[in-house]
Amino acid sequence: MIKKGIILAGGSGTRLSPLTKAVNKQLLPIYDKPLIFYPLSILMLANIREVLMIVNPGQIENFKNLLGDGSRYGIKINYIIQKKPRGLSDAFILGEKFIQRENVALILGDNFFYGQNLTHKLEKSLTHNSGARIFLKQVNNPENFGVAKIKKNKIEKIIEKPKKPISNYAITGLYFFDNKVSKYAKTLQPSKRGEIEITDLLNMYKKNKKLNYEHLGRGAIWSDAGKIGDMTNVSNFVKSVEEVQGIKIACLEEISLFKKWIDKKKITKNIQFYGNCEYSNYLKKL
Repeated sequence: MIKKGIILAGGSGTRLSPLTKAVNKQLLPIYDKPLIFYPLSILMLANIREVLMIVNPGQIENFKNLLGDGSRYGIKINYIIQKKPRGLSDAFILGEKFIQRENVALILGDNFFYGQNLTHKLEKSLTHNSGARIFLKQVNNPENFGVAKIKKNKIEKIIEKPKKPISNYAITGLYFFDNKVSKYAKTLQPSKRGEIEITDLLNMYKKNKKLNYEHLGRGAIWSDAGKIGDMTNVSNFVKSVEEVQGIKIACLEEISLFKKWIDKKKITKNIQFYGNCEYSNYLKKL
């Protein structure tokens, strides 16, 4: 059972410059909430309450000002600084003491997930005690992502950003690993672009026949919100859903209240923390 999760919220954010010259991209808004709320909500939906946030130098206080130690959401958040971007697999080296001997989830801090059956797929993956599990989504631009080729319901091949895609199944920024992941990550050599690639780590699990996948179907939404256009599209989607349905996507307090991690007294304190805003007005209705 996976009880710990890592959010990789570092990176240089050059594709969003000059916005990211002032603030970490995960603190930029997706409609009515900071981007970081969305990946954090995914871990919470998966019943993960121990979180390690990996952030850029100089940004840790900004994250703490927003999220604190996680207690306002009924969870525990630890922070660690990534001095410079070294690839996704570096998360398991930096987070080795946090992981200890337990299985762990990793979600990228700029990824957005939404779908009716998503919670069920997350809970199913939590019970996967051995090996690694990835989430795949069909896309029309697979050359921009790590790509997996599936044959007879098994992963046959994984390639990072192929010039000639072997399939249109992109590997999303959500992963579940067993407790060997830090050990494996430390053996990886940097790629030609100088990063410790997540695809190399996944291929190690594949070589040992310990790599599985979950397919996000047509009813699921996934976006790597790493560009201005992507952030705008996701913001518009969230706005449409919230206005039509009268709900809030990634409302951390609502998730915590449903799971009985916090009570309404805690929500009242959070309303005081946020101040007079639309988000607070929504919390008052819970």
